[in-house]
Amino acid sequence: MSRIRKAGLWAALISVSALLAGGLQWAAVPAAMLLGPMLAGVCFALCGVLLDVPRWSFTGAQSVVGCLVALSLTPSILAALIRNWPVMLLAVVLVIVFGALVGLALLRFGTLPGNTAAWGTSPGGAAAMTAMAESFGADIRMVAFMQYLRVFVVVLTASGVSRLLLGHAAELPTPSWSPGFDAPLGPLAQTLVLVAAGVFAGRLRRIPAGALLLPMLAGAVLHSLGLLQITLPAWLLWGAYASLGWYIGLRFTPQTVRYALRVVPQLLLSIFALVALCGLAAWALHAWAGVDALSAYLATSPGGLDSVAIIAVGSGCDVPFVLALQTLRLFAVVLAGPLVAQLVCRVSGCSARGAGLRG
Repeated sequence: MSRIRKAGLWAALISVSALLAGGLQWAAVPAAMLLGPMLAGVCFALCGVLLDVPRWSFTGAQSVVGCLVALSLTPSILAALIRNWPVMLLAVVLVIVFGALVGLALLRFGTLPGNTAAWGTSPGGAAAMTAMAESFGADIRMVAFMQYLRVFVVVLTASGVSRLLLGHAAELPTPSWSPGFDAPLGPLAQTLVLVAAGVFAGRLRRIPAGALLLPMLAGAVLHSLGLLQITLPAWLLWGAYASLGWYIGLRFTPQTVRYALRVVPQLLLSIFALVALCGLAAWALHAWAGVDALSAYLATSPGGLDSVAIIAVGSGCDVPFVLALQTLRLFAVVLAGPLVAQLVCRVSGCSARGAGLRG
């Protein structure tokens, strides 16, 4: 393929990705900036376009996602965690156990390959779990499909529950279209150094998903202590999400798409089972800890932190409690994800680094 033709194909892919991401964001679809490029990549791949995202771009995207997770740990959230840590810890453990049980059921009674079910049913951190999955032998395409199908269903469910309990829809903020070119240079430089250090350290130490985990842990500690100001302007997040979306989408084949559509019923069943089980954890918080019903439901909802935060702010519930519990669960799921996946696979008798769907 000539360089001119390749450059033209990349320009077309970027344009289509921007249109899809903009349309999804306008429609308030969760993770629009990742799903748009991923859908565009799938379309181009199915049309026979041969483009490949460099490995370093995918690793850099992992590191940016790690910084994004670290950024969620703020002083107000730390204060809420300290005040309510026993209740929150119990709720997080319950949600993780419920996710493992659903993954085990999919492995036992479903048709998903290898350890993909264990990673795909992990309750939270969709972008992080998708970025990590390939390092542990899971099929990143199916993990992404499962994770974002869950996020979509959970957000719709959470919005419906909020409307039911409030009597009206939550007030959602208008999406921001600013690229963030006016970000302060000092904090931005510190963030880029952290991203680069994460990529380098992850490769140097041969740590699976180290490019995500190391910036997440180091960034969380330094940011919470006030020693580092993490700044993630929109253009940097858009670039990371696009790289991750293209890396996944361009790997799809007609066989993968047919298989994904064929397993949608069992995936939806597993998602609704997980939502119901997390609803039990919410009931426990409401009945035993005195947390109001809406705050308890949103705090234990297995959706994305950003999407749940938007619903929580618009509903006027106990926002610090919801964000603190969601943040604690996000960190716990990302850190415990590999161990939980290995345990689920060991119990089910399949390989913890099983091969994914071929093709």
